[in-house]
Amino acid sequence: MSEEPIEVTIRKYALQNAIFFKGTGNPKAVIGKILGGFPEYRSKTAELTPMINSIMAEVNAMGFEAQTNELQKMDSSLLVREKKERIYELPALDNVVEGKVVMRIAPGPSGPLHIGHTRVSILNDEYIKRYGGKLIVRYEDTNPEKIEPDAYEMISEDLEWLGVNINETIIQSERFEIYYDYTKKLIEMGKAYVCTCNADHWRELKEQKIACPCHDLPIETQLERYEKLLAGEYDEGEAVAVIKTDLAHPNPAVRDFVALRIVHHPHPRTGTKYIAYPMMNLSVAIDDHLLGMTHVIRGKDHLNNTLRQEYIFDYFGWKKPEYYHYGLVNIPDTVLKTSLIKQSIKAGEYTGWDDVRTGTVRAMERRGIKPEAIRRYWIESGMKSVDIQFSWDNLYGMNRDIIDATSNRYFFVPDPVRYDIEGIDVLKGQAPLHPDHPERGNREYIVDGSKTIFISADDSKTFVETKKIRLKDLCNLDYSTPAKYSGNDVSILKHGVKAIQWVGRNSVKTELLMPDGTILNGLTENAILKEHNNSVQFERLGFVKIEENTPENIRAVFTHR
Repeated sequence: MSEEPIEVTIRKYALQNAIFFKGTGNPKAVIGKILGGFPEYRSKTAELTPMINSIMAEVNAMGFEAQTNELQKMDSSLLVREKKERIYELPALDNVVEGKVVMRIAPGPSGPLHIGHTRVSILNDEYIKRYGGKLIVRYEDTNPEKIEPDAYEMISEDLEWLGVNINETIIQSERFEIYYDYTKKLIEMGKAYVCTCNADHWRELKEQKIACPCHDLPIETQLERYEKLLAGEYDEGEAVAVIKTDLAHPNPAVRDFVALRIVHHPHPRTGTKYIAYPMMNLSVAIDDHLLGMTHVIRGKDHLNNTLRQEYIFDYFGWKKPEYYHYGLVNIPDTVLKTSLIKQSIKAGEYTGWDDVRTGTVRAMERRGIKPEAIRRYWIESGMKSVDIQFSWDNLYGMNRDIIDATSNRYFFVPDPVRYDIEGIDVLKGQAPLHPDHPERGNREYIVDGSKTIFISADDSKTFVETKKIRLKDLCNLDYSTPAKYSGNDVSILKHGVKAIQWVGRNSVKTELLMPDGTILNGLTENAILKEHNNSVQFERLGFVKIEENTPENIRAVFTHR
């Protein structure tokens, strides 16, 4: 049994619960804490409940600052939240030979990576780190109309920032001759053909499980057509190379599929050197074999592609990789499509690929989202086949766990309103740089001279209405012009007086870029000028990443609450 009165114990836990939940506690949580820690009181629940409800109501009326001060005096150890570490691990891969696993990331270089792309990148990287082997990045650039020339380098930089270790880089536009050779072999084996039928008619026949007139032409005729296709004697849409599958297959999508098509659009890397462009299923199957893929992870939207590619593996007698298909992810409230982002950049609507209104990896980095948080998110999501809804709140929570301990606290006042104070010569106060790390020291406040401070326009309205406020960590004020000093008793918070952020005359002009692209202009206390970390917390607003920190101006980007 506790040696202190039960009322004191209840008050401690009530204060702790309120502090952990931003000033408003839940009496049911306190009841659970008491009964769990002191079994001898379980028979007295009916007596304790009214007492806990009463104490919780009193604590909730105090305000966050007063709650924290009181618990600091009663038992400061309860201010530290105990974190129960849950271990998440990806499922084991089948048929693994330790140190010999080969996997790949296969981006299309239409722009930099976005948050959705990070899933497959991180999952592959996690398995290579777990088992040992090789991770290949393969740029699938066989659609020349959708290539952003700078994307190759941007994707490489994005992967490096994510902590993804690439062992080898492959570019498919450098491998066309390989794809041509294997396509010719398939034609010679009677497993592929060159089709000159109308594309719509060809698809209609497939739907009816009927071979087109080109399907069974002699191999010699097919090879002649193939040479003409490579030589550019057909125009776009006039001929394609097709892989034969099973025209009676129950899934129409798996029936004969296009392997090569004619494209006259110049390629950013190879210009007009080639006009016969491999389709994804041809180039991917050939590369997965030649590069020695042992395991392939992809979304379940590729299930049909896997079935198509397995035909090529079977025709050549190649050993297939182990395939894994995870569920699709819906990422709400985010611009991900690179073509739209590129268009908006050209139109001057976005500032660049790192515009905070987008979901690019570069935007995540700019906002202060840590790669460790993104990695944790996808590991915890796992590889289940069910579709999922991406949760920005969950990602922010994981990021908060990483940056909270290193982010010192500062006052930021948006839309500042000036107040002069009378009734005292000098005002002094202090606040910790970080409430959980007293060893870092305090921010010291001295307001003298004209005793001028600034508060936000919203807080100024509150001051006018309520006639009394508390300047956090400094003093209490009564409303008048100028404002009047009314002591430093924090107990006024118990009576509903609001504690607000403030800054002095030596504060620094600040521009805070918000996630919707708007700028929040304000003032930040000048203690921030000594800050060396680029991640800080503007108290009661949220975490921000500092881009510029000078006495003339601070530029920062909002991370999350």
